[in-house]
Amino acid sequence: MDAWNFMSPASRDNLRRTIQTESDGMFALVEDPAVWEAPTAAGGWQVRDVIGHLVDTSESYFVGFDAARGRGEPIPGIPLVDMAPAVDAGARRFRDVGRDELLARLHSDRDKLAGIFDGLTDEEWTSLLVPHTYMGPLPAFFYPIFQVVDYAVHSWDIRQGIGQPHALSAPAADLLVPLNFVLWSATARAGAFGEHAELGIRVTSGANAGEHKVTTGPEGVAIEPGPVDGLPVVLEFDPASLVLTAYGRLNAGTARGDLALAGRFLGGFFRI
Repeated sequence: MDAWNFMSPASRDNLRRTIQTESDGMFALVEDPAVWEAPTAAGGWQVRDVIGHLVDTSESYFVGFDAARGRGEPIPGIPLVDMAPAVDAGARRFRDVGRDELLARLHSDRDKLAGIFDGLTDEEWTSLLVPHTYMGPLPAFFYPIFQVVDYAVHSWDIRQGIGQPHALSAPAADLLVPLNFVLWSATARAGAFGEHAELGIRVTSGANAGEHKVTTGPEGVAIEPGPVDGLPVVLEFDPASLVLTAYGRLNAGTARGDLALAGRFLGGFFRI
């Protein structure tokens, strides 16, 4: 369904609506000043660090889009395997910025990015290559879905940290399903997968429900749509469980078959 595949311009309305909803939800979560230094489920971050991370990340996208259009140089690249400590430093550098100032800055950044995304032509959605600090040049369509990650997953982190009953929304989880396969393909740990093996992933519900065949080996991980019948193990996830497992928030999913192979696969990735 192209409307739920972030790589297609047909997904624009769903992405725009979801970013708006998830970001509004985050701003509501942090409306109470008492939660500003509360813990979250994002490593050692406090709520204020999540907001700092979103400002740091959003403003790096401005530099990337300017560079893609010939207006200045991109931020010097950092290997993806080194992303976690670099992102952590970027988030914490805002700890001395006042709460009201930082939230106002994020509001402005969100609106500016929305304007950039709305200004992309359908051709640019797939053909404009925008330099990413950790992943190199990426098609423009990655940046709206990264905003869904930042607002939806980090809102989950905040709710988890403050002990609020919660779940991922269906639109956010459904949109993120295809991105999770890209994430797993990009973050396989060197040497984690030795001999070639095959397994299956079944997404059991939602707009991107379906089956995918996974091949692992010395070269890493490849995931493609296809039937999973006859494979030694099939991992079943609802959309939110897949998202939260891929981003290291949960150990979730149902393994039908070889539990050892399932464990080797799920343990074979570095976190970003």
